[in-house]
Amino acid sequence: MQEGREKPLDEEEQLMNISFEIPGEIEQELGGNGADISSEAREAFLVELYRQDRITHHQLAEALGLSRLETDGVLKRHKVSSGVTAEEMRAQAAALRDARPE
Repeated sequence: MQEGREKPLDEEEQLMNISFEIPGEIEQELGGNGADISSEAREAFLVELYRQDRITHHQLAEALGLSRLETDGVLKRHKVSSGVTAEEMRAQAAALRDARPE
């Protein structure tokens, strides 16, 4: 089980491996600061999928092996809103007002 993961991966769950190449110069610059480049790239890719509404918050949390709160921290670090926008909130409030019996 991954650290921070709420539940273990289902044994039958299929995982996809993604790889790409970067120039050696960039690799040397990035690798020199002790960062885990693979983990950073994975996180950035998953956050971008979330930003594009291609995965849900729950799917992002599961893929990163984090709790909901920890996932919110990752989104904040990447400057991605994890909540409802003000416009969506106004629309929901209007819909609730319209649906309320008088």
